[in-house]
Amino acid sequence: MGRAGVFVSLKKKGELRGCIGTFAPTTESIAEEVIRNAIESATRDPRFPPVTKEEIPELEISVDVLTEPVKVASVKELDAKRFGIIVKSGMKRGLLLPDLPGVDTPEQQIAISRRKAGIHTDESVELYKFEVKRYK
Repeated sequence: MGRAGVFVSLKKKGELRGCIGTFAPTTESIAEEVIRNAIESATRDPRFPPVTKEEIPELEISVDVLTEPVKVASVKELDAKRFGIIVKSGMKRGLLLPDLPGVDTPEQQIAISRRKAGIHTDESVELYKFEVKRYK
């Protein structure tokens, strides 16, 4: 089995309950990456309290395996439904997965990713795109 960045998303009744991932591999295999990020998603997403044992039957889990990010020269190379993006400015990075509800344009992806990374609108950024294989 190869190595890749992986995001694990948890939803409860259609609402996000946790999401943690890596844009590049940090373990020896995709399987290890999924296990690590699933545990982190359930216990360490700072936006949510840890998942309780009672919630587990109600959770929907999806796993996104990422292709290696490719630098792009223009927003015209992006497609919010097909590609996830990474914005980078110095040491700050923000990532957004593709095909998310309510995110229909690359410009929306970039704005959300900037906010996540704390990158101001007047700061220049490098843009990267990647594709995902989504497992539900």
